[in-house]
This record gives sequence, C-alpha cells and structure tokens, in this order.
Amino acid sequence: MTISDYLVTDDLTVLLGFIGVSVFLLQNLYKPQPLVHPILLGRQSDAGRVRHSGESAVYRNYGTGLMGRFPVRPDKDVDIVTDFVKPDFDAPRTLWSTKITNAQLKARVSAFGSGIAQLVPEDSTVLILLNDCIEFVITDLALSEQSIASITLSSPRLLARVLEMHPPNAIITDNTYLPHVHKATHDAHQHDYELIVVDWLRPDLLDTIKRHAWSRVESWGKVPQTPKNAPQAGSAYTVSFFETPSGEMRCVQLSHENFTSGVTAIKALFPAAINISTLDTIVSSHSLSTPYGRAIAYAALFEGASFATLPSTGVFRDGDAPALDVADILSATKFPIPSPTILFLKPEHVQSLASSVMDRAKKSFFMFPLAWRHKFASLTEGFVTKDSLWDRTVFGKAREDVLGKMADTVKAVVISGGLLPSDTLVSARLALSIPLINTHTHGSAAGPLFATHAFDLQMLPGADEPAHVGAPSVNVEVKLVGVNDNVVEKGADPIGKILVRGPSVGNMLSADGEAGEKNAWVHTGEMARVMTNGAFKVLGSM
Repeated sequence: MTISDYLVTDDLTVLLGFIGVSVFLLQNLYKPQPLVHPILLGRQSDAGRVRHSGESAVYRNYGTGLMGRFPVRPDKDVDIVTDFVKPDFDAPRTLWSTKITNAQLKARVSAFGSGIAQLVPEDSTVLILLNDCIEFVITDLALSEQSIASITLSSPRLLARVLEMHPPNAIITDNTYLPHVHKATHDAHQHDYELIVVDWLRPDLLDTIKRHAWSRVESWGKVPQTPKNAPQAGSAYTVSFFETPSGEMRCVQLSHENFTSGVTAIKALFPAAINISTLDTIVSSHSLSTPYGRAIAYAALFEGASFATLPSTGVFRDGDAPALDVADILSATKFPIPSPTILFLKPEHVQSLASSVMDRAKKSFFMFPLAWRHKFASLTEGFVTKDSLWDRTVFGKAREDVLGKMADTVKAVVISGGLLPSDTLVSARLALSIPLINTHTHGSAAGPLFATHAFDLQMLPGADEPAHVGAPSVNVEVKLVGVNDNVVEKGADPIGKILVRGPSVGNMLSADGEAGEKNAWVHTGEMARVMTNGAFKVLGSM
C-alpha cells in the first residue's frame, strides 16, 4: 500500500499547509537584517599586547589600523581653524539668525581681526565672555588669524579666579553680562584692559574703562592687517577654563591641530549613510565656550551646514538656565534655519524627548503594546527604522505631536555631556527610531573621547550601570589605572581611572599657567569599566 492510501487531503488542508510553510519561511528568511555586522561590534577596540602592573592595556579604536596613525585633519587643506571656512564654497548657509556665505564670513573675520589687532599687541590675551552667537565664531577665528590668544570659561563662577590669576588685555562681552564684568573686574582690581561690547554701549556702566563698540572695531579693520607671526598647526591659540564635578578649576591649552583633530573625530561619528553635508542643519546643546562645543560649530562650518545652539548653552545670563527638556529642543525652530537634521543633545534632553514621545504613543491603547513588542523585537535583531507599519500607525504620529516638522527631518542624535541610563537609551531608540550615537566628552578635548557606532543597537549587560559609550574615538588612546591585577588576570573586566591622550586632547596647564608635557596622559577624574568587546562604560566621577 502506498502512503496516499493512509493520507486523506482536501483543498483546505493543502491551503493551510501552504500558509504554514509560507509563514515559516517569511519569519526566517525575511527577518530584519542587522544594520551593522555583529563582527564589527564584537571587537570595537584594539587592546595593546602589554600592560603594566596596576593598569589596563592601552586601548584605541579598532578602525585606526595597524599603522597606528591617528587622523588629525578632516581634509588635506585644513591646517588651522580658519581653514574650516572653505573659500571654494559659495552657497549661503544660516548661522543662528544670520544668512551668510563663506566669502562674507571670511571678510568679517579678517576685518574684526585687523581691527582688534590695533587695540592689543600680538602677544596679548583676550577673554571672550559671550553666549553662543555668530560674533563668538567671528571673534575666535579672528583672534586665531592674528595669533592673539583667546580665553573662554565654561562657567561664570570661574571669572573672578581667572581675572586674578590670568588678567587679560581685552574683554569681549555684551550688555547682558556687562554689570557682572564691571563688578568682577572691580573686585579683582583689574582696570587696564580694553572692553569690546557686541551690542549698543550703555553710558551708565564702566565710564572709566576704555570701551569700544563691536561694529566700530570691525570697521577699523576694513584695511586687512597681516599678523607678524602667521599661525601654524601646532601653535596654541586658545585657553579654556572648566570646572570638575568637585568644583576644582582646570585649564587646558588647545592648538589648531587639537581642533582639526576634534572636527575629524566628530565627522567620524557618522557613517556614509548619514554623513554631514551642505543639506544638513546642526543644532547643538554644547556651549562654544567649551572645546567640544566649538568643534561641533567648526564641523558645521567645514561641511557648509546651517548651525544654531539651544538657549540652554548660554553660560552668561541674569536668570536661571532653561530646563534641558523638549521645550529647549523646540526653541531651535525660533531661528530662521532649515529644519534641524542632526541634534547634539545632552542626556536630560534625550530622557525628556523619549518620555514625551512614549506618553503620546501610549494614547493608542490597543495598538501600543503590539507596536512596542514588534519594535523591540526588531531592535534586538539590530534593526531600526522609522518607516515601519508601527511607526505609521503609532510612533510616527507621537513624534510629530512632540517635535512637529523636526520629526521628519532629524536623521541622527548625538548624546554627550553626562551619563545616560541604559533603559533610557533603549526607550529613546524605540521612540525616535533613528541612529542614536552615545558619546563621552571631557573639558580637555575638542572631540569625543568615546563614541558608539551609529548602528550599534546592542543591549549589553549591567542594567544598573549607565549605557556604554562605545570604543575610544578614532584619534584617542585610553587606559585605566588603579585596576585590580588579580581580578583582571582571572578574566574579569578591568575597572579603573580613565587616562586619555591623542591629537584632539589639549595640553593641561598648572595653576600658575605652566604647560605640561605635550601628548601626556590626561586624568579625566572619572572611573570606567572596559568590557570584553572593547566598549567602555563610564561609571562616574571619582
């Protein structure tokens, strides 16, 4: 007897069998593919073969290559910071509220530089007490072009100490902070300096100080003045003061190469699919008074993108700082810039944004649990998109309700400026459905120290710890000191204090202004754990 004698089938049985086989094949063959190969995420850092007692091995980005040459320039023609403004790019772009071409920007930089060179000698120092604006960019580029050192502060609390220890030859500020400058300089008995005020002069303040209007200084420089010593890539041009979490003041000296390396590291954050171009609009939550914030602005200048910063970046203000929330992000739309495409946000911004989108999505009572489950399943497979069925029915509308037009244009978010909880990172990926690049920065470096791959969607163990920040940046070396040798030799993850060095890391200065050894290891004052795949978790300050 044949098998057919024992099996009785009809059309319905055949149809159900065909459907079952089709569902099985679709489930296994058409499952979303990871956006990045798992091998690349399994070995993110290249660890040195030798380590000293009490230290970890030296880690560097695995993509650096066997030659060990760190990239220091985004382009062969970029040697100093003024080279970021490419002369061959003639299309206008919007910086904050000003639509300007590169030729116009270079002309203003040259004019202000020549004008301020008539007020102070070449070996002078100029203290920049400005919130983020186009005048800040012009000032910084103009001073660097004239080989005049600039000083920036990451906090107004540092002003009195800086005036006492490093009195400048000139101060550039605006009317918002003018009364505070008057009081601080009076308390420090600092009177012999030039004062340049960006907006209109107030006759009731600083009557005894030599003061000049910004526009007047710029008009003095209509005839270009060539500096006696042309800036070089390795020459220092700015000094940045910043505070540690414990309130200690630290000082770093940065060269042109530090900033070209910082821009190179920022560009390396983005794969080709989401690379920065002239069509982009970058919005940053990092002040230009910090090296990293300035490097973000210079990356936008170099790529010809529009640029603006959020109100929360204002260092010098009369009232309280704005909250780091969705309202702060949406305030970027008040500038006449194209809708933002790349956001450099702080963890608090991302937490507020993810929470707001999720709260809106949960209003779809019946669809939300199903949509969340399918989105989460794709995330565990290493795949995320904002064009899925669940985005069209649930998450897309929620994002539009929270972000408006920005929901369609934003293509990437870079997170830095603090520690992000692991659960928040997962929630944000589900809510925004775009690449989220988690980075770690420090006041001593113009570029990120660590950065995750844009398509790294791994959920690594350690839920009670902050989200991992990936491997060292493309031009940074990292090691941990104070590690337990016995624990490491048993195969456990090294935990210790973070030390970094590289071309994007500046030269730390002592309290009396003495420069240390170049390319020396810099203590960040933080603890970290390096995992088996070479990704780091920053655990907090010491």
